[in-house]
Amino acid sequence: MSQPAEARAEAVERDPGAVVGDLVRRGRAAMDAFADSDQVRVDEAVTALAWSLYKPEHAEALAAMAVEDTGIGNAPDKVVKNQRKTFGTLRDLMRVKSVGVIEERPELGLVKYAKPVGVVGAVTPSTNPAATPVNKAMMALKGRNAIVIAPSPGGLATTTRTVDLMRAELRKIGAPEDLVQVLPPPVDKALTNALMAACDLVVVTGSQNNVRNAYRSGTPAIGVGAGNVPVIIDSSARLDEAAEKIRASKCFDNATSCSSENSVIIVEDVYDAAIAALERAGGYLADAAEKDMIRDTLWVNGKLNRKVIAKDPGVFAAECGLDGGARAARFFMVEETGVGPGYPFSDEKLALVLTVYRARTFDDAVDKVRAIMEFKGKGHSVGIHTGEMAQARRLAEELDTARVLVNMAHTFGNGGGFDSGLNFTLSMGCGTWQGNSISENLNYRHFLNVTHLAVPIPEDRPREEALFGAYWEKYGK
Repeated sequence: MSQPAEARAEAVERDPGAVVGDLVRRGRAAMDAFADSDQVRVDEAVTALAWSLYKPEHAEALAAMAVEDTGIGNAPDKVVKNQRKTFGTLRDLMRVKSVGVIEERPELGLVKYAKPVGVVGAVTPSTNPAATPVNKAMMALKGRNAIVIAPSPGGLATTTRTVDLMRAELRKIGAPEDLVQVLPPPVDKALTNALMAACDLVVVTGSQNNVRNAYRSGTPAIGVGAGNVPVIIDSSARLDEAAEKIRASKCFDNATSCSSENSVIIVEDVYDAAIAALERAGGYLADAAEKDMIRDTLWVNGKLNRKVIAKDPGVFAAECGLDGGARAARFFMVEETGVGPGYPFSDEKLALVLTVYRARTFDDAVDKVRAIMEFKGKGHSVGIHTGEMAQARRLAEELDTARVLVNMAHTFGNGGGFDSGLNFTLSMGCGTWQGNSISENLNYRHFLNVTHLAVPIPEDRPREEALFGAYWEKYGK
């Protein structure tokens, strides 16, 4: 059964270590009961978790609850996110093995066996209080692990309900409910830190403070970085197509995604035409006075204003005091020239504001992207709208970023898409560029230990000349 309210209330008064210790013990017992499950049974449990959120009435109820709970985003887009991410992740997971032998390399004499990593502590953000817990739980159970969710306090009610639904679906198929648990209220730093210390693997999405705490916890940890996505529109781009994709991506769930475009860098010879295309797509270009009004509303005492972040465009315009055409806009554009602390529009905004830069040349555009990432979002992702693949390859070769998306709506491709080869996830690693342990999308392989069985093969020992010959010839022995 789900964790009863009485048990949660009693747990509040207990020591954080004792609360977490009980959850971890229950998780280990559930893993023991699930340990002999074959691939079919594991996939059945993963599917049960997916259905707990994908089920239309659940997706809709949790989307509405998330908006009420957190005050950010919008319910229709959260329904899409709940279902799309869950469906895509299920697609990816059903195509791979995670039990027993998962790979054989006879030419190397190697056989690889998948094993669980243990009890996973998963820290989840308020931006996705339903989708992220289910996404991580599906990946964890794919490896026959148990998982304990540490919700953002702002999304606690939604995440707790989401976990209750996952547990109910596991109960329906006769699987151990304690494979999925959630921290009891009130969730605070002490309880979350206790979970990080007690579990076998920490996976953190959201606050960079939590990411740093995870790495300091002494437990193996996977953290992800902050986004601040810059996207180039170059001279060869199909401008109306690019504008529509940027609009769809920027406006989705009111820009709550870390993959939402924050800046667009437009090469000068198409600048005016690209701005016109963005306006046709629903953008409103603020003048200098309106830019100041947006800045003074979006940041209060140097911090993002919760009254306007991730709010509907009408709410945003009204709070900023914008009139006329701005009241009918889908998103808002401000022109900027600088990057860094003195230019807040170059930072991540979590709002329907798109910063626009004019670049003299493509070289200048690349330099601006590099500067933006050095300020915020290094390692996360970059986009480009272009008809010249050489331009995209240059970005991939030269920039310190884990992903370069070409001619895509960034939000719908970066975390996996049905027209993107990146796997579905809600957690994007940014590599050592941003202090992360992975530079790829979080996926099921991160929830597996692998045993390598090695048997003898014919000797593979080349002659010295084959390895050193070219060096000797050039430099001598």
